[in-house]
Amino acid sequence: MIKLLAFLFVSAISFSANAQFAPGYAPRYDEPEAPAEESVYEQEEQSSVFQSAPIVAAPQPAPKPVVPQAIKKPTPYVGNLRILATVNGEIITTEDINHRVRAFCLTTGIPYNEQTKLLIINKVMQNTIDEKLKLQDAIKNRIDITEEDIDNAVKNFALSNNSSPEKLKQAFKEHGISEEIFREQMKSDLGWVRLVRNRTSFDTVTEIEIQDALELAKKDISKEKYMVSEIVISKNDARNIYDLSRTLRQDSRFEMYAAQFSQSPSASSGGRLGWINVGQLPEELDKKLQTMSSGDVSDPILYNGSYHILKVEKKFDPAKDQMPEPTAAEIEDLLQGQKTERFASKHLQYLRQKASIELKE
Repeated sequence: MIKLLAFLFVSAISFSANAQFAPGYAPRYDEPEAPAEESVYEQEEQSSVFQSAPIVAAPQPAPKPVVPQAIKKPTPYVGNLRILATVNGEIITTEDINHRVRAFCLTTGIPYNEQTKLLIINKVMQNTIDEKLKLQDAIKNRIDITEEDIDNAVKNFALSNNSSPEKLKQAFKEHGISEEIFREQMKSDLGWVRLVRNRTSFDTVTEIEIQDALELAKKDISKEKYMVSEIVISKNDARNIYDLSRTLRQDSRFEMYAAQFSQSPSASSGGRLGWINVGQLPEELDKKLQTMSSGDVSDPILYNGSYHILKVEKKFDPAKDQMPEPTAAEIEDLLQGQKTERFASKHLQYLRQKASIELKE
């Protein structure tokens, strides 16, 4: 539960859908008159998601990537308080977004700078709209979240990040983050998790599904493949796509960027597509993939109206490498997770489509 809540808050939209709240939306924002104190965020190591790594020779150590500098207290909107959007009558203000942008940068470690600021503002606005929709739906379905529940969630979040509620409060104060807004986000996440669990508790993985997946995995081990991650952004929303690809070559946290910015369903797993066989992707993507080496990040590739950025985590050659077969328990966990994600993605898309969302800027 601790890890689940931590991941939910970090990503804010862990069960992602395949469309943004407003395609092509570009907010109006103002630069602060003077930049705030700058700091360099520490890098976080990536972890694999539902995948077994092949046994391959250790790669040569690469130079440590340089993490771009970040503004410690980003303030996208300055001046008088303004309403930016309404979600079924609930307002979102410039103050809401300023605090959430700071929380986003603190919890993800993604720097707020010239290369990332538009992506971050758009993402935080989308997250805030989805936060309202999720909490409204939880209340409608009588999912009760108490103050004690939120207190425990905050405590668990702090512990999962090797901190304490007291240190978390101090960090919020230093970074200009409203504790009240943080608790609102926690309440929305708790309500969404409980609602999704209630709706999917009956849809369990069958023994036949597990056995079919195991047979497929055994056959697949004999084929050449790549461990691939992706970030997919619609052409209409991709004004900074080349800046993003350059940032990803400097900052190794591809998984974190994918979870926040990608518009593909794979965003819920940090962009991980898993092991992809040669010829499995569309031709435009497959050609690029076969020219890449382990650790490479591609330039943006335009395919089917969206830009795709690929990263090769590993390459597997069946003639030289060995791949451990997955266990039935691993397959069951993977399939159950996929069912939960599919429901959450479809339900969130349904809430977006039927909601009354008005963007003021």
